[in-house]
Parts: sequence; structure tokens; C-alpha cells
Amino acid sequence: MWGTSDQNDKKWETIMEEGSYTFLGKGVDFKGKAKLDGSVRIDGQFDGQIFSQDTLVIGEQGIVKGEIACETLICSGKVEGNVVASQKVQLLKPAVLIGSIRTPSFSVEEGVLYQGMCDMGASGIDVVPSPSAEVEKVQHGV
Repeated sequence: MWGTSDQNDKKWETIMEEGSYTFLGKGVDFKGKAKLDGSVRIDGQFDGQIFSQDTLVIGEQGIVKGEIACETLICSGKVEGNVVASQKVQLLKPAVLIGSIRTPSFSVEEGVLYQGMCDMGASGIDVVPSPSAEVEKVQHGV
């Protein structure tokens, strides 16, 4: 399993070195729809829809309420809403996720609170520009 938060910070540093990234820091509140290029880290509060064709990292202080569609989700914060990830979802202590997940690979660290349904049966999940379309598929079992 995953180690201490120092290891998680090193993983984030590796992501930052690899290319473009966006950072929503602690104290930042954002509402609406966001289509993001490159890796994203959220340590503030986001309310709405997030679409990214790359990695989305939600830090321990991060809170997301709404739909997420991304390639990879690494979460140690709080998410209330449905998630579609084309590659994987990793929930790291002390994450809280309440909502449905659709992804081919899913890992949960001990100490995480997860409440919802998970669909790992579909291979080749495409992240589409509208997270709502994929989230509806999760909710209706398509």
C-alpha cells in the first residue's frame, strides 16, 4: 500500500516535473465547470464539474463536490460526487469519497471512507468532454 504523506508529496513532485500542471491552493473556492489540460492538484474547494485528460490530485485539504472525469484520480481529500477515470482511482488515507466510481483500476488505502458503487468491469473507458454523460452511464449501470 501507500506510505506516509511524504511519499505522496514526492509522487506529486514527480508529476509536476513531467509537464504542465494546475494548482488550486488551500483557501481557493471555485464553482462551475472546468476543462483542464495537464495534471491538476486541488487543495482548496471545488464545486461543479471537472474534466481532465490527465491526473487529478486532491490533497488532504481539498474538497470537491460534483462530477469528476479524468484519466487518473489520486485522492487524499474529500469528494462528494461521481467519478469516471479512464486509467485508475487511488484513495489514500484520510480520503472520504461518497459517490459512484467507474474505472478499470481501483485501490483503497486502509483508513479511507468510501461509500458508493464501483464499476470496474468496463475496459477502455473513454473520458469524454461531458462528465455528465459518463456519470449517467455509471448511475444506470450501462
